[in-house]
Formats: sequence, C-alpha cells, structure tokens
Amino acid sequence: MPKTSFRKNSDSPPDGALRMLVILYFHQLGYSPLEVASLFLLYEFCGVITNLVGGWFAAHMGLNATMHFGLALQILALTMLLVEPVYLSVVYVMFAQAISGIAKDLNKMSAKSSIKLLLPAHAQGKLYQWIALLTGSKNTIKGIGFFLGALLLTLIGFRGTVALMAGCLTLVLLFSYVVLQKNLGKTTYKPGFSDIFSTSAAVNYLSAARFFLFGARDIWFVIALPMFLQEQLHWDYTDVGAFLAVWVIGYGFVQSIAPLITGIRRGMIPDGRTAMLWSICLATLPLIIAAMLYASWPAEKVLIIGLLGFGVVFAVNSAVHSYLIVAYAKEEGVSLDVGFYYMANASGRLIGTLLSGWVYQSSGLIACLLLSAVFIIITSIISIALPRQADVLPAK
Repeated sequence: MPKTSFRKNSDSPPDGALRMLVILYFHQLGYSPLEVASLFLLYEFCGVITNLVGGWFAAHMGLNATMHFGLALQILALTMLLVEPVYLSVVYVMFAQAISGIAKDLNKMSAKSSIKLLLPAHAQGKLYQWIALLTGSKNTIKGIGFFLGALLLTLIGFRGTVALMAGCLTLVLLFSYVVLQKNLGKTTYKPGFSDIFSTSAAVNYLSAARFFLFGARDIWFVIALPMFLQEQLHWDYTDVGAFLAVWVIGYGFVQSIAPLITGIRRGMIPDGRTAMLWSICLATLPLIIAAMLYASWPAEKVLIIGLLGFGVVFAVNSAVHSYLIVAYAKEEGVSLDVGFYYMANASGRLIGTLLSGWVYQSSGLIACLLLSAVFIIITSIISIALPRQADVLPAK
C-alpha cells in the first residue's frame, strides 16, 4: 500500500468532503477499492460505539451535555488539523476524522432526541415535519459545505478555513451552553448499561430495517460509484465532488419536504406500511440501473438519472424511518432508543462501506447494485413487522 501525506492535497474538513477527497486521492495513488474502504473502518466503527453508548450517557447526564461534548470534540478535531502540514499523515488525519465522526453522531442523536421531548405526544404530524426538516436541512447544509469549503480553501487557505470553522463552533458551543435546558433528556431513573439494548420490538425491527437500508446505499454509493466515475468515465475530482455535492443538497431538500410527499396535508402520518411500500419502490431502482448498464446503455446518463431517482426515493425512506424511531421511542430515556437505532444505522454504513470496496474490486459496479437491491428487499421484508398507525405511539 503506497505511503503518502496530505500536505497541500488536503481538502475542506467536513467529514463528507474529506471522505470524498480520501476516496479519489488514495485510489489515484494506487490503493485498491478494498484498501480505500479500510481507511474508513475506524470512522464507521466509532460511529457504532458512539451511538450505542451515547444514548446511555445522555440518559444519565442530559441531552445538553452530550450536545456540548459533541461540539467540543468537533472543535478538537478541527484544531488537530491546524498543525504544520508535514504532520498531516494519513493515520493522523484518519484519527482526526474519527473524532469528528464521534462528534457528529453525538450531536445528531442529541438533536433528534430533543424534538421528542419538546413536542406534546399527540402532535405526531408536527413531530414528523420537524424531524424531516431537521434531517433534510442537515444534509442540505452538508452539501453546501462542499462548495463553501472549496471557496474558503481558495480564499484563505486550508489552515485559515479550519481555524475559522473552529472559531465559529466555539461560539455555537458557548451560545448553546447558555440557552439549552440543563436537564433536557436526563432520566429520573438511572438506566443500567444493559439498557443500551432496546427491549421494544418496534425499535428493534426498525433498527434492523435501517441497518439494511443504509447498507444498501453505501454498498454502491460510497466507494464503488466515485471510483467508477473516476476510472471508467474519467471524471476529475471537481466533477465527482460537485455532482455528489449537488446530489446531497437535493437529497436533503427532498427529506425536508417528505411529509408533503407522503400526504401530511391529507392527515396521513407514516407507519410501518409506509416504510414497507417506499422500500419496495426503492428496491426497483438499483435493479433498473444495473439492467441498463448490463445492456450497455450510456453509463454516464444512466448513472446521473438513476442516482437522482434513487436519491429522491431514498430520501423519503430515510425521512420516514427518522420519524418512526422518534415516534416509537419511549419519552423516559428517549436517547437510549434513538442511540440504539443510530447504532444500527452506523453498523449498516460500516458493512456497506466494506462491501462497496470488496464487491467493486472483485465484481464491479453492477454487482454492487444487485447486492444493494437485495439489502433493500430485506429492508422491505423486515418492515412488514413494523406497527401500523394505531400502534405508533409508545407507552410513556
């Protein structure tokens, strides 16, 4: 495996942009797809552990504490990148990225758990809309960050960009410390460590469905797709990064309006049947893309149009799941159920990333798409067991 340092080749620090840089840059250096996938093992594994344990800590210390800790870790990760360029080795940057991933997961778990506690139990429509808006805006801002990071990198350089971001997050941390409720999400009882594993059948089924849903996405999206665009269609870094940034922005926008797509104006609140039907619809898309590629249709057009269609349907699937976990979670210790669910999400990403590198290296993009469809079909089957509307609200 070739050795290198980031030095002047470093990109903007947000995890999505850094991930894309690592994939394309190290593949160009001669790393195999499986070797590139292995670079993300620490990041994804930290996500699994953080989500599993983070909910337990939040139940003991409060959601504001885990939010502040997440912000502090993000500042630490950025500060680590302010060292002299000669010290920015692959291992060092991967370690900083892993800390950034822990911070991201703590903040995501804290934010989504908080919404459950800030709305009355009967306001399921509002809960769905707020969850969709939070999830969608996060991804839209992430996509915008791709462009903003590149702009700041041009204007003030890598270290200036990192320092500016660290400074802004420090202000956010100070502001949140002042305004957030101190005991938000803290349970009146002290859950044991074994309570990190959910005893709710609905949460367990949804977590299993989430595992396969996000594994299905990452099997072809994370490693295989950008490498195929680079080595088969000869796109450069800018082309690949810009296209996927636009995809993430559009994906986030669709997530934010998912309640309109699923009929919120007609009083339709998602349930297990909604999740099942949308996952069945999603399963057809990688099969269609694979069939078109196998039939030698123009690969560039097939992938652009296919990925846009996949993004729309996947965004609705993700938004429905994000609402259901908050609806299913018990109010006393909501962070435990939400943390367990996002542990499954992170586990799916971990397996999907590994399979993306291995399957693409051994069998190509079409095989990745077919395996993605299999994962989504499993998601659909698991979703049959999810509660229908009358059973959505959990016992308090």
